[in-house]
Amino acid sequence: MTLADGLISPPPPIADAHNDLLIELAYRAGEPEPFRRLWLGQLQAGGVVAQLCPVSANWEYLPEGALRRALQQVVAFQRAVAENPAEVAAVRTREDLRRAADAGRIAMILSMEGAEPLGYSEELADIFWQLGVRVFGLTWNRRNPYAEGCNEPGGGGLSRLGRRLVARLRGPGAVIDLAHASERTFYDVVELYDGPLLVSHGNCRAVCDTPRNYDDAQLTALAERGGVVGIMATPGTVDPDKPTLERLLDHVDHAVQVMGPDHVALGADFFQQVSRSGAVRRSPDSMRPPEMGEDTAVAGFETPLDYPRLAEGLRDRGYADAELSGILRDNLLGFLGRALPSEVAADV
Repeated sequence: MTLADGLISPPPPIADAHNDLLIELAYRAGEPEPFRRLWLGQLQAGGVVAQLCPVSANWEYLPEGALRRALQQVVAFQRAVAENPAEVAAVRTREDLRRAADAGRIAMILSMEGAEPLGYSEELADIFWQLGVRVFGLTWNRRNPYAEGCNEPGGGGLSRLGRRLVARLRGPGAVIDLAHASERTFYDVVELYDGPLLVSHGNCRAVCDTPRNYDDAQLTALAERGGVVGIMATPGTVDPDKPTLERLLDHVDHAVQVMGPDHVALGADFFQQVSRSGAVRRSPDSMRPPEMGEDTAVAGFETPLDYPRLAEGLRDRGYADAELSGILRDNLLGFLGRALPSEVAADV
């Protein structure tokens, strides 16, 4: 159900905690207005009012090219904002977030997915903060100098260097994103970091048992710290045997049951478009089943255009208006409104 179906008009407002669109935009840097041509219309038609945009480095750029790749994605972010000033706004502070909402612009917020661009120099996090990154994920699936990711067999957590990075991020009050973290890394950060915590994109292990998802104890710990989890639309974490919208809604239901409705949000990770663009190659650290392509989507929820379909599915499951608007938008926006620095503190 998209706008063309005429079932929901206008679409409900959506805040999304994870979309890898910067990978595609950097890949298409030589093309005219790639954000407007490829993503802006989808986000608008799907009702997206806030979008976290991660910078990352795929495996073929590691280790030497990770910093360059991340900076290219920062440039792509800046270009998207500069070329579309009437439609989108770069958000660094809680005041920016409010102004974007008041002006009817999509609030776009830079995040980092995996600390590989920092190399062994945790002080580079200061530069990314100055560039506007407000959410820092320490790992992807793999182990890096800072922490262990969820696809490693060793059960490791934060390294000494990772502990220094966590302490450094407390200075400006950055959000730490625990997506892709190993279980030990997850709890190391929960113990050490008293700043805001988020899982930008992840699902429930009770619904689909994979190390990429989170068990009930982790979800509870995140909620107790005031964090939110962005439910993710990747087939391997939804249900590799039945990757459908209905199974995705099962993850929403379970997260709400465990955490309460105020701690559940969306982090769709519509990776299939990025994959189909040719911008990435399948990583040896991928956790998708070998027979499942990186461009495989959740049936019924493939692009931002399908957000109205998700909203209707939640309504059909009995979510009241307040709970529905919380999951779709308000929980993430409320978290960011508390977690982002004020303008007077943004340059600390």
